[in-house]
Amino acid sequence: MHKSLDDYKGIIDDSVLSNLYSKATKLSKKHIVNINSTYQGGGVAEILNNLVILMNDAGVFTGWRILHGAPDFFSVTKKFHNALQGDYIHFTKMKCQLYEETNKNFARFTHINHDCVIVHDPQPLSMIKFYRKRQPWIWRCHIDITNQNVQLWDYLKTFILHYDLMIVSHEKYKKNDVPIPQRIIHPSIDPLSVKNIRLSQAVEDKYINKFGIPTDKPFIVQISRFDKWKDPEGVLKVFEKVKQEVDCYLILCGSMASDDPEGMHIYNKIQQKVKGLKDVILFTLENNVLVNILQTKAAVVLQKSLREGFALTVSEALWKGTPVVASDVGGIPLQIIDGENGFLIDPYDIDGCAKKVIEILKNEELRISMGKNGKEHVRKNFLITRELMDHLDMLIDVLL
Repeated sequence: MHKSLDDYKGIIDDSVLSNLYSKATKLSKKHIVNINSTYQGGGVAEILNNLVILMNDAGVFTGWRILHGAPDFFSVTKKFHNALQGDYIHFTKMKCQLYEETNKNFARFTHINHDCVIVHDPQPLSMIKFYRKRQPWIWRCHIDITNQNVQLWDYLKTFILHYDLMIVSHEKYKKNDVPIPQRIIHPSIDPLSVKNIRLSQAVEDKYINKFGIPTDKPFIVQISRFDKWKDPEGVLKVFEKVKQEVDCYLILCGSMASDDPEGMHIYNKIQQKVKGLKDVILFTLENNVLVNILQTKAAVVLQKSLREGFALTVSEALWKGTPVVASDVGGIPLQIIDGENGFLIDPYDIDGCAKKVIEILKNEELRISMGKNGKEHVRKNFLITRELMDHLDMLIDVLL
């Protein structure tokens, strides 16, 4: 079904819709292109799937290109990603050559004749080096870069300095050593996507039976890629402590992104750890209906990340009226008001996390209250129409 801005009538105020159309009209003669490294798997791809469609519906010609790279390239860029979040990296000329060569080759068969280029995350960042720049280029970084590896950052800055604007997800991600303008745009969820709409009872029952989702006792769920920064091993430790007081299940559900070669290794490691544990269930597939049901039916959603750019899974769960216990890192504190729609915890505090999960599991009144507060907080701040508005404002400032 074609998605239109008009479909959001009733979810957002009419004045917001009118304002969106008015702003888009100013950009009606402009052609925008987005470039990232994967069509599915992860928050960036999901944001673009929504944003690009709605930009076009509003009247702004907007395209989307996917960077092509060999497995070795994505192995290098995953190391870059980890290092930007504070990991050690063995930084070599060979890694830089592979990184730049892939972007150079992609630039050769990706002709850019647009009025504005928006590049997402580090994978396609160096593309700008291989074009005769004739339009504004914008780099949108979706990663937590508060504790980046200095050597890698100095290298990537050689490309960032060519850009006209840098967009980050949080005020604390702004960099004093980057002299180009920097702007904040919060990521968002789409309330009308399959992952977030209200499903019929018949559909819920079908998927509960299809995937064997337990209904005999409550379950906790974490929806995340199998990534060390999402700390699935820590989640298992939390669950061990919760089980001592409340009989429940743990479900870990995550898909594999094509630009993340570490995912299967992490999944296999967790799979070995849960062998023989009858109350732990793993799902590794891309199925938005399944995610919807898990977030809706869960008693508590966990997001025990060690580092986090934003974690839209938090807003997804809150939109469904499910309380969240999550780490006080990255963009998560923007989404959770501690004690009102969930709890914030130290990412390394296993005992503290377990206590908060138990508190919600044992208190139905608290669970209902947090659910109501969460939905309203997301409606005001983290829906795709809000991000679209910020996106249009940014483009108007850059292009007009």
